[in-house]
Amino acid sequence: MAFTNAFRAACATIALAIFCPGVAPVALAQESAAEFFSAPFHGPRAGFSLRPQQAAIPRRVVQFTTQYAPGTIVVSTQERRLYYVMGEGRAVQYGVGVGRPGFQWGGSQAITRKAEWPSWTPPAQMLKRRPDLPRFMKGGPDNPLGARALYLGSSLYRIHGSNEPETIGEAVSSGCIRMTNDDVVDLYERVRVGTRVVVLR
Repeated sequence: MAFTNAFRAACATIALAIFCPGVAPVALAQESAAEFFSAPFHGPRAGFSLRPQQAAIPRRVVQFTTQYAPGTIVVSTQERRLYYVMGEGRAVQYGVGVGRPGFQWGGSQAITRKAEWPSWTPPAQMLKRRPDLPRFMKGGPDNPLGARALYLGSSLYRIHGSNEPETIGEAVSSGCIRMTNDDVVDLYERVRVGTRVVVLR
């Protein structure tokens, strides 16, 4: 037990958000572990395991004054950040990857579906640009949608995980909002179908 506690304490001092086997993600100073992990993630439910991902942009709670109601997701394309509004002037801030030039968009949608380890069927528009892509890919660690996906309205856009964590903070997607697998699992547990998503250009 003493070794376990010491090991956890050592992990907590690491500046980057590194995942250690069996140890919960490092909580940042702005928020206690109890608050941040009120609904801890104990492992995938679909038979897959998460690969450790180094988060270049640590998840944290920030001051966030907004007109939007608690529970709303606000994506700032320019900042390349996603905010989950908590209320009382606070939000959980996540780093995200956004659409590359020509594929950025703005507006309001609602989450219409949630999926764990989603499969991926590239749309016809994407296949026209990239005929080398597979026509279908089952869910799993190698799937570009990552560990979770939140589907936005009737659009082709999603907020989803990624098997390319190095792209978080970049403008590289075809319009979807990318997160690290760790972050999208955290957000997935916080939201429900019907949650409003506002994307700001």
